[in-house]
Amino acid sequence: MPSLRFFSSAASAVLTASLVASASAQAPRAPQTSASRPTLVVFITVDQMRADYFPRFARQLTGGLGRLYRGGAVFTNAFQDHGITETAPGHSVTLSGRFPRSTGIVMNSRGVPDAQAPLVGGGGDGASPYRFQGSSLIDWMRLDDARSRALSVSRKDRGAILPLGRAHQSAFWYTPDGRFTTSTYYADTLPTWVQRFNARKIFARYAGKLWTPLLPDSAYPEPDSVRFENGGKAYTFPHPFPATPQAVARAFTDYPVMDSVTAQLALAGVNAMNLGRGPAPDLLAISFSTTDAIGHRYGPDSKELHDQIVRLDRYVGQLIDSLYKIRDSSRIVFALTADHGVAPYPELRAEREHVPAERVDIRDAIQGLNARFHATGTDAAVRYEEGIVTLDSAVIASRGMTLDAARALVASTLRKVPGVARVDDRASLAASDTTTDFIARRWVHMLPPTVDADFVITMDPYAYLSTVGYATHGTPYDYDAHVPVIFYGSGVRPGRYADRALVADMAPTLAAILGVKPTQRLDGKARTEVLPHSH
Repeated sequence: MPSLRFFSSAASAVLTASLVASASAQAPRAPQTSASRPTLVVFITVDQMRADYFPRFARQLTGGLGRLYRGGAVFTNAFQDHGITETAPGHSVTLSGRFPRSTGIVMNSRGVPDAQAPLVGGGGDGASPYRFQGSSLIDWMRLDDARSRALSVSRKDRGAILPLGRAHQSAFWYTPDGRFTTSTYYADTLPTWVQRFNARKIFARYAGKLWTPLLPDSAYPEPDSVRFENGGKAYTFPHPFPATPQAVARAFTDYPVMDSVTAQLALAGVNAMNLGRGPAPDLLAISFSTTDAIGHRYGPDSKELHDQIVRLDRYVGQLIDSLYKIRDSSRIVFALTADHGVAPYPELRAEREHVPAERVDIRDAIQGLNARFHATGTDAAVRYEEGIVTLDSAVIASRGMTLDAARALVASTLRKVPGVARVDDRASLAASDTTTDFIARRWVHMLPPTVDADFVITMDPYAYLSTVGYATHGTPYDYDAHVPVIFYGSGVRPGRYADRALVADMAPTLAAILGVKPTQRLDGKARTEVLPHSH
């Protein structure tokens, strides 16, 4: 089988050339001064991008990630500051400036699924932001100038939808049949430019090809023979693409080239929608999802993850270069962050650090409690999901027990489970000193008052649930919460900033750069130290 060392470079070059030709055919822009506010905000979220990947791979980041890291305003001590560090909650924070307790997005399963908003053309489950509460940056931009528009693209529906909040703008995501689509929340039909992009069937070009490392093997210190990766199967390079186009379409999300195609879609949209030409500023939100897919499959310490970051660096570089060719580079501001980090495989960490590998069995404890209440299945008295434990008071009352007695039983039982660090109820969280107790603070930031949560469970650091067979995230610990926060370009003063920062600070900071006002109270604050006039 032929080897493919540089994914889609030719396709990207062709697309860039067509965009430049199309842009040059349009009327020239009026001259702008460097003091003018940006006309295009490019917000990049890299799904599962740990903050330490930047210094770890810095010497090999010669493309876009390296450009942002070396030339931008970089907050080296930045975090998502909530308890369930998953894709949906993290993306809900990025451009809203508010924690999940305010956005209403508490976990993936309660994120964007919506049967009442089917996909245009089918190919997957319906999705919309109907659970999202409040406003986001594009709302503030449009209230300042109704001509502002937004385009958001991602491999994941939640990655495309949630940065826009409830705004009826343009959001597109990938389906397993190889298309990008949207849901009826946004449109009844796909715009012509998306139809044309889909008709190219870029995924089909990779049938029978190989994912091999981009750099020489000597550039990767990670071993390529770690048995914990990918469920113990096919964990060494090369990684073949499936043999048929249909199978490639389904598997495409597990290969770095998915990010390249996402960037190409974004560029096509900028051109087709005429974004960034002014006079009002526009928003382009891009969520690159492949780091998450590869991180889950092979782990954060893998050769595959290393290669993914190096390739993403090149793709982001192509994106920036292409935007600079078709738009005024002095009028573009970039921002980059992540929705969450990731923890290493417990068994791999145990081998390397000579510590126990903790696997926590919450399921048996919950089943045991329900057996005590003689309640199972849909009649369960105790339910557990993503660290949240809820009690059904009606079921408990029907078993002749008071709710207080049941709560005491549940708490004491769960606290005895090996690997459980703490079990908190809402009253204890509210009474905690959240300035010193970061776990309590992140759980307080997680839970809207409308979400039932009798208890929240925090496992020991680096512990995994016994039912999880892949590398994962989702805890309040820093390895899942420490993410990059970077600003670059128009209206930004470069430098390294060591003060603690939050992803929730990014939307108000961009609002300050644009000169627009948030329409509600935010959890984050504008980081005025990155503004040129702040010194």
